[in-house]
Amino acid sequence: MSEQTREQGPAAEAERHAVVVGAGMAGVQTAVALREQGFTGPVTLIGAEPHQPYDRPPLSKAVLLGTAEGSAFDVDFEGLGITLRLGCEALGVRPGEHLLDTSAGPVPYDVLVLATGAEPVRLPGAEGVPGVHLLRTLDDAERLRPVLARQHDIVVVGAGWIGAEFATAAREAGCAVTVVEAADRPLADALPAEVAAPMTAWYADAGAELRTRARVERVEAGGPGDLGRVVLDDGTRLPADAVVVGIGARPATGWLAGSGIALGAHGEVLADDRLRASVPDVHAVGDCASFPSARYGERLLVHHWDNALQGPRTVAADIVGAPGGEVYDPVPYFWSEQFGRFVQYAGHHAAADTTLWRGDPAGPAWTVCWLREGRLVAVLAVGRPRDLAQGRRLIESGATMDPELLADPAKPLKAATAATA
Repeated sequence: MSEQTREQGPAAEAERHAVVVGAGMAGVQTAVALREQGFTGPVTLIGAEPHQPYDRPPLSKAVLLGTAEGSAFDVDFEGLGITLRLGCEALGVRPGEHLLDTSAGPVPYDVLVLATGAEPVRLPGAEGVPGVHLLRTLDDAERLRPVLARQHDIVVVGAGWIGAEFATAAREAGCAVTVVEAADRPLADALPAEVAAPMTAWYADAGAELRTRARVERVEAGGPGDLGRVVLDDGTRLPADAVVVGIGARPATGWLAGSGIALGAHGEVLADDRLRASVPDVHAVGDCASFPSARYGERLLVHHWDNALQGPRTVAADIVGAPGGEVYDPVPYFWSEQFGRFVQYAGHHAAADTTLWRGDPAGPAWTVCWLREGRLVAVLAVGRPRDLAQGRRLIESGATMDPELLADPAKPLKAATAATA
């Protein structure tokens, strides 16, 4: 938002039109936060899907298993004066004219918030092959639900967070599950080898087969009475009634080409520390944007639910011109439920950080801590939610830790600060 806009006063604000593109967590929370922080102008929330805005985490759990019909947000959009335009796809932005181009025609805006999230990476050569699925939308989950109900043989491509969560649900449903991963371990993009190594055994414990260093060459559809198959690069042929692809996601920003809005190496909107994009009156929040973190000394691109929940408050504060609004520099947080374990992570670690273990990784509950110059910068907790909660606060405070106390799982994390040593 420009200073000129801010100086126009309350009367002008009542006429300002805020348009939010993307009806997921980040978009919905931005629209709600604008109202909570006193924005009085019209607010329009645009979503490409026809469904009422919904939360995504239950898709790989309750919705997929049929224990919940949906996950619509409990928000009274009409009562808040938020106009929903669903089934409306964003096609482009003309910042100089303050126009958003959509499948329903151009939409003028005074302030625009980009919250289009991320889109799944597709498996090359598998597009259009019957029985190949993604798990990103409500429609995806609805298509997969009967596959699980029929207890089919399933091949999951990718042993990341979403792959592990889907494999967990499929095993709970009684399906035979094989997970193929190109790297040498699960979660190779998220965790170092020594930390991910204990998680390899979780697959076998749950009755799922994990094949690492396994690249998919192609997927072949089956004929009548014949299973399809996944062919690996070593010639192995895995029978599969269904193939679920979970090999990552990238910011859904292709539609911004030619807009002049600066994008990063991963295609994300390059936002500043108040989540403003590179052109006036445009903000970006959630999975589609990166932001500079003074805490970690680098730009962060965070594809997790908590980021989509927290960022909108910063966006709304900047739009309404709230005095003393804080910069956006959170401690990233996420969780995952897989193979009977509750896994939580807070912070951000780098390869050069010191790794400390709390507890036996072969056991049901353990924690990994990362230190940088004596300060806690990240925590991974498996079945130890208290460690995560205390660790998150210690990261936020920048406390210096005592490594010996920190490595003792019998002592609370909060008692391991150097000041108490």
